[in-house]
Amino acid sequence: MRDDDNARLTAWVHGQVQGVGFRWWTRRQALELGLSGYAGNLEDGRVEVVAEGPHADLARLLDALRSGNAPGWVDTVVERWSEPKGNHTGFVER
Repeated sequence: MRDDDNARLTAWVHGQVQGVGFRWWTRRQALELGLSGYAGNLEDGRVEVVAEGPHADLARLLDALRSGNAPGWVDTVVERWSEPKGNHTGFVER
């Protein structure tokens, strides 16, 4: 896949990531990169991040999620790459 090809990244972020501003921080990172999608809390304490846009920018978002600069504490990030669906406008917190 080329860096400018559009893709879809789904990332499940494990750690202390709920109630600490993590979704807001993720939204800010995604909007700065021009990505669309959402960050939402899951019942088991993880945050699910779904983002679409150029592969290179999605990789930058993934690096940011793993950087240690996010609010809270990120233990691990599990990722899945797929074809974009194009069903998001902007980036929202859920």
